[in-house]
Amino acid sequence: MNSKNYPWILVGLLWVVALLNYMDRQILATMRPAMQMDISELQSATSFGYLMAIFLWIYGFMSPVSGIIADKFSRKWLIIGSLFVWSGVTFAMGYATTFNQLYVLRAIMGVSEALYIPAGLSLIADFHSTKTRSLAIGIHMTGLYMGQALGGFGATVANAYSWQTTFHTFGFIGIIYSMILIFFLRDKTSSGQAAESSDQIQLKKGSSLFSGLALLFTNVSFWIILFYFAIPSLPGWATKNWLPTLFAENLNIPMTLAGPLSTITIAASSFIGVIFGGILSDRWVQKNLKGRIYTSAIGLGLTIPSLLLLGFGNSLVHVIGAGVCFGIGFGMFDANNMPILCQFVSAKHRATAYGVMNMTGVFAGAYITNLLGKSTDAGNLGKDFAMLAGIVLVALIIQISFLRPKHNDFTAQESQ
Repeated sequence: MNSKNYPWILVGLLWVVALLNYMDRQILATMRPAMQMDISELQSATSFGYLMAIFLWIYGFMSPVSGIIADKFSRKWLIIGSLFVWSGVTFAMGYATTFNQLYVLRAIMGVSEALYIPAGLSLIADFHSTKTRSLAIGIHMTGLYMGQALGGFGATVANAYSWQTTFHTFGFIGIIYSMILIFFLRDKTSSGQAAESSDQIQLKKGSSLFSGLALLFTNVSFWIILFYFAIPSLPGWATKNWLPTLFAENLNIPMTLAGPLSTITIAASSFIGVIFGGILSDRWVQKNLKGRIYTSAIGLGLTIPSLLLLGFGNSLVHVIGAGVCFGIGFGMFDANNMPILCQFVSAKHRATAYGVMNMTGVFAGAYITNLLGKSTDAGNLGKDFAMLAGIVLVALIIQISFLRPKHNDFTAQESQ
């Protein structure tokens, strides 16, 4: 493969992995009505919340470990191995007959899926310069949204065939693709990466495995980024796990329609958001070091009125309009998290840093997933969705006020 074009080929290869990552985790969110006929515990929204949340808790705990591993070992094989395992778990879920079996499988999926994001994003960040980094990561993020949208068809496929067949089909696709990646995926091997690999070897020989974490936690800017990433994760995960239910309740439509409608709305608008946010950020940061931060802030600002409308809207125009606005805004936010991180954290520790960020975001997601499960049973899902707008506003103010980058790309300044 042409080395000049490979950075974009890599984005294409990992786009499919991102799609499978979210599709395999998302299909469960819409298949509860079909599955509860065979597994009675799923009739309770609270129990279903526990099932969704165990994935997030395990995923969160594993994320920093995954980042450390990605910074020290081959990201190619880490990506391939994680895809193979979570696809195998998805396939196996089609054979589950009890709630406990589903619970264990979702926990295993949490471990395997956590290995992907830090490795994938740091690999893209290494292959792309500051002129294309946000756009490249934004395009990659569209794979996540497409996977989320396709996952919304889980209930539709299950209704046409069976929920078991749905899991088997989606899992088999991932297993095959992991084998294809063996021949096309490669690690970064430029001179810059060679020097980084030498540093990694020294870290392995002469210091603690967690030395990267120690460096990160003495960086005040990283703490601000951590908080800023975690708070928007509350509505982010709320929409992933409970938006189909909210659409079904607010619009009084069946889940077979609410699932695709909600996930496609968010996915299509997020696609626009990450592309627009990526292009805007890459251009703005060339003129102003806070360009990425401002782009991200504009996106988050759009989610605030969206959450209010999602929570209280009861017409198709209100709910779809709010979903579109939320998707565009969250896409702009999503496309710039890793690029902003690259302005404050060296290339040697980016995967570790993103792993820690992922952990805090996912823990926030696990908390909100459990909370909204109980909220659904109590009939307060819409109201609690709307309340998330307030805490997003707080995160937005803190981000604009305190994040002050000194470099376009921290790596380029390390030797100075």
